[in-house]
Amino acid sequence: MGGPTFEFEPHNCFACGELNEHGLQLKLHLGERRSWTEFVLDERFEGWQGVTHGGILATILDEVMAWALVAEDNWGVTGRMTIDFKRPVAVGTSVRAEGWIVRNRRRLVDTAGQIVDSNGTLLASAEAVYVAANEERKRELMARYGVRIRNARATGEGLSK
Repeated sequence: MGGPTFEFEPHNCFACGELNEHGLQLKLHLGERRSWTEFVLDERFEGWQGVTHGGILATILDEVMAWALVAEDNWGVTGRMTIDFKRPVAVGTSVRAEGWIVRNRRRLVDTAGQIVDSNGTLLASAEAVYVAANEERKRELMARYGVRIRNARATGEGLSK
C-alpha cells in the first residue's frame, strides 16, 4: 500500500488521546483509505455485567472511520452513523476495529467499519457519513494536533499514533 504517513502530537481526545487518562487511548494505524486498531477493553467500559457498553463500541467505530479520512489527508466530522450490534463484546476480549472509505462525494465521505474478535467473528458493523473540513479548518486542525505528513510508503501495519 502506498501513500503518505502521519505523526501527531499527544492530545486529549477521549478515544485516541494518550493524554486522557480516563479515555480509551486507542493506538490507531493508518493505511490507504483506512484505519484500524487492536485493543482489549477493561471493566471500566462495562455496561451490563461482563459486557462492553455499546456507546464505547460506537465511539471506537466512529474513531476508526473518521481516521480513515485522515489516512487520505482529509479531516471531517460525523454527520450520521448507524451501527448494527451483532454480538455482545465481553470485557477483557481482544478485538480489532477497522474503518474504511466507501465513497467520496465532494464534502461528504461515506465510510464503513467493523469490530471483529481474534477469530474474525463479526461483533459490530457501522456505516457513517462525514462532512469534510474545508482547507482552512483542515490547516487549523493539522496545526493544533501537530500533524506531520511524510510521503513515505505506508506499510500494511500503518503508522501508530
